[in-house]
Amino acid sequence: MPSFEIRGAAGVPASPRWDRVDSRALIHAARGVYFSHLSDWSGIRDPLGVVLAPGQPGGRVVFELPVLLPEEEFIELELIRGRSARGRRRWK
Repeated sequence: MPSFEIRGAAGVPASPRWDRVDSRALIHAARGVYFSHLSDWSGIRDPLGVVLAPGQPGGRVVFELPVLLPEEEFIELELIRGRSARGRRRWK
């Protein structure tokens, strides 16, 4: 149990405001952080996503829902990995 609680910090982080960021660059940077994590730490559980601060180098892989600073963005693992095979239509 934490010794204090940050009001408003509970809940799921909002997805990035795609109209305010360069989505291609943000997802590309998140993939770089995620794939670097995979090459260093293969075999441990899947993270929930990556936290990035636009304009800052690097980022961090998170395994629990993060509390974000105002300039940080949380990119979910599904966006980093891309579309799943379930979501694609197959033509016969």
